[in-house]
Amino acid sequence: MQAGTAPRPRGYGHRVEFGVALVPDARDPHTPVRLALLGEQLGYDLVTVADDPSQPDLDETWTLLSWIAGVTSRIRLAADLRSPSVGNPAVLARSAASLDHLSGGRVVLVLGPVAHDHTGAVAEVIDVVRALWDVDERGLARYDGRHHHLRGAQRAAPAHDVPIVVAGSTPEVLELAGAQADGWSGDHADLCSEGLRGPEGLRLAHLALDAAARAAGRDPREVRRQLTVSGRFAGRRTGFLEGSPADWVDDLLPLLVEHGVGTVVVRSADPATLTAFAREVVPGLRAAVDRVTPFGSAGVRVRRASALAKRRGGIAYDDVPASIAQVVEPGDHDYHRFRSGYLRGGSPGIVLRAADARQVVDALAFARAHPGVPLSVRSAGHGISGRSTNDGGIVVDVSLMNAVEVLDEPTRRVRIGPGARWTDVAAALAPHGWALSSGDYGGVGVGGLATAGGIGYLSRAHGLTIDHLRAVEIVLADGTVTRADATENPELFWAVRGAGANFGVVTSFEFEVDEVGAVGHARLVSGTDDIAGFLREWGRVVEDSPRDLTSFLITGPSRAGQPSVVQTLSVVDSADPETVVARLQPIADLGALHEQDVRILPYAAVMANASDAEHHARGEPISRSGLVDHITPEFAAAAAAALRSGSLHWFQIRSVGGAVSDVDPDATAYAGREANFQVVAMGSREEAVDRAWATLRPFFQGLYLSFDSSTDPRRITDAFPPRTLARLRALKADLDPHNLFRDNFNITPDSAVERSAS
Repeated sequence: MQAGTAPRPRGYGHRVEFGVALVPDARDPHTPVRLALLGEQLGYDLVTVADDPSQPDLDETWTLLSWIAGVTSRIRLAADLRSPSVGNPAVLARSAASLDHLSGGRVVLVLGPVAHDHTGAVAEVIDVVRALWDVDERGLARYDGRHHHLRGAQRAAPAHDVPIVVAGSTPEVLELAGAQADGWSGDHADLCSEGLRGPEGLRLAHLALDAAARAAGRDPREVRRQLTVSGRFAGRRTGFLEGSPADWVDDLLPLLVEHGVGTVVVRSADPATLTAFAREVVPGLRAAVDRVTPFGSAGVRVRRASALAKRRGGIAYDDVPASIAQVVEPGDHDYHRFRSGYLRGGSPGIVLRAADARQVVDALAFARAHPGVPLSVRSAGHGISGRSTNDGGIVVDVSLMNAVEVLDEPTRRVRIGPGARWTDVAAALAPHGWALSSGDYGGVGVGGLATAGGIGYLSRAHGLTIDHLRAVEIVLADGTVTRADATENPELFWAVRGAGANFGVVTSFEFEVDEVGAVGHARLVSGTDDIAGFLREWGRVVEDSPRDLTSFLITGPSRAGQPSVVQTLSVVDSADPETVVARLQPIADLGALHEQDVRILPYAAVMANASDAEHHARGEPISRSGLVDHITPEFAAAAAAALRSGSLHWFQIRSVGGAVSDVDPDATAYAGREANFQVVAMGSREEAVDRAWATLRPFFQGLYLSFDSSTDPRRITDAFPPRTLARLRALKADLDPHNLFRDNFNITPDSAVERSAS
C-alpha cells in the first residue's frame, strides 16, 4: 500500500465490540468449545472459528461452530471461511441461515480469498448468498457469474441480518469489502508485515475502504472495521500489547477512536489472557471511548444506502421518535416480517414497533405529523380485511405488547396485551380451567378481534369476545392515554366494543373470562349433490341445537360433474361423549361423510392450530362479509348460485346467535345481535365478487368488519344501523375530529358536532 495524503480517519460511529479468535487444539478438540463458553461468560460479543486445514480433526468450521452454538446462548458466532473452503455458495447460504435460526440470530459470515485471483470468486459468493436471503424479491433466485451459477433456488432468510465480512489486506480485498460487504476484517500482524506500523496500515486500509464504498454509492460507515490482535500481559512494557492492562488500553484506544476500528478480536488460547483482557482492558477501553467520542461506545445506527434508496416519499424518516422500540423500513432485514398479512400483501413505508403505551403515544404523534399518509395498526398481522398493512404508509405494530396476566383469580379477571395471539392466550388460561371465546384460528392477534367483535368457537355458549371485555387502556388520536370501562369514559367503552379501531390504539384489555373445561371438537368433510339443501339443513340443525354447539361451515365451487365438498368445524362446550355425539350426529347425517375427526380436548388444544411461520402474503384477495338471521331456502339457493358462478374461491358461514343474542343491542357498538349467522366469501376479482355478492346482499342485516376488504365508504352504513352510526360519528367528532384513524373501515366524524365543538 502507498502512503496517502488524505487526513487520518476518525471513528465511524460503530458500537465498540470485542471478540475471541478461537485457536483449535489437535490434542484436545474440546478446547475451542471451552474457550467459547469462557468468552460468553466474560461478556465477549463474538467468537470466530476459522477453517484450518492444518488441524485435520477440526477442519470443518460449520460442525465446530454448530457445537459451540448448542452450548452457548448469547455470544455471536463468526464462521471465518477462506475461498477454497466456501464450496457451493448456495449450500453456504442455507448452512448459515439454518444455524442462524437454530442459534437465535447469532451468525456472522467472514469470507476471504487465499490468493489474488480468488477475490472475484468471493464477490460472486456474496452475490449468491444475498440473493438467496432476499425473500422480498419474487420468484426463485438466479445467478449467472464467471465462477458460480444458480439456475433457480428457493429463497430463505436467516433469523437476523447476518453480517457478511470480507477479510484480508490486499487492494483487491479492500475494494471488495468497501463495495459489497457489511464489514472488513484485518489482522494487525498482517498490516505490520507489509512494512507499515499497524496504525499507518489501518489508515491506508480505511482510505481504500472509504473510497470503494463511495464509488459504490455507499456510506463508508456501513462497513464495520474489525481488527484481530494478539499479545501478552507482562509486568513491564516491551512492545505493542506487551505490558500491563493499562498499557493495552493505551495501545488499543487510538485504534478505536482515531483509526476506525469497531471490533477488536483477541487471538489467544490462554484463558488467563482472555480473562484479563475482558475484566481489565475492555472496561477501560469502553470508558475511554465514552469520554472522547460524541457517539460513545454504544455507537449509532447506520442504515445501508441500499435501504435508504427504498424509502417512500412523504415520510420524514429522520424525525422518527427515538423512543420507539424498533423501526423497520423497506430494505431492512426484518421488513418481510411486518410488511404483509396472513392472506394479503403490503408495502408500508415504515413500521413503528411500540413496546408500551408511551411508545404508542410517540408513534401516533409521528402519524399526526403525516396527515396525508395512510395509517394502519397491526397486532399479529392476520388481518383478513387487509387493514393492518398498507402501501407506502405508516404501520404502528403492537405485537411486542403480548403479555397475559391474571389480575384477580376469584373473579377470573385477566389483562391481555393487544399483540398476544389467541393461541398463547388460550394456553395461558388453560392451567386455571378458563377460556375466552376467540375466533377459530390461534394465530389471530388480540387487538383486532377484541375491538371488532370476536366470533369464535364458543360464541353460542359464551358470547362474543367483546362481551367479556371489562376495561381497556387506549391511546386516543391526540395522544391521550385513557381508561375506558362501564363507569369511566363509558361512551368510549361502548364504541370500543365493535368499532374500536376507529377511536384509538388499545394497549391493554381487561377481560372476565369463563370457566371452560374440555370441549368436543369435530372436523367433518361431507359431499353433497344439493349444496343449497345442505346449507339450509345445516342452518336448521344449528338453530335447533342447544347453544353448547357452535358450528362453522366452509365450501367452494364444485368441479364439473362432481358433488360439492363441505367442511364443517364444530365445537361442543361439553366433555361428555354422548352429548358431543348427539350434537354432531345431525351434521354428519347431512351428506356423504368423507372424513371425520372428532376429539374431546382442552380449548387451548383447539386453538393450538396456529403456524409460527411469518406472514409472506403477496396477493390482494377480495372478501365480503354479511350477517343473516336465518339460512332460508331463498338464501341457500342464492348462495348455491353464487358458488356456481365461479366468482368465489370459498364461502364460509359461522353460527352466532345463542349467548350473542342475549346482549342488549345498545350495550355495545357491535351491530347484528339478532343474526344467527355470519357469512364471508372471498375471490380474486373485485367486479366478479361484487356481482355474486349483490345477489346475496338483500338477505343481510349488517356485516362483520373483520372480514370485509371493501374500501367503499358506503359500506359503513351496512355495518351499523343509523342510530348506532350517528352515535359513533358524534363520538368520533369529539375524540378524533381530524380523522386520524381513517384507514380501518372509516367512521367519519359528524360534521355538525365537529362544527359546534369548534
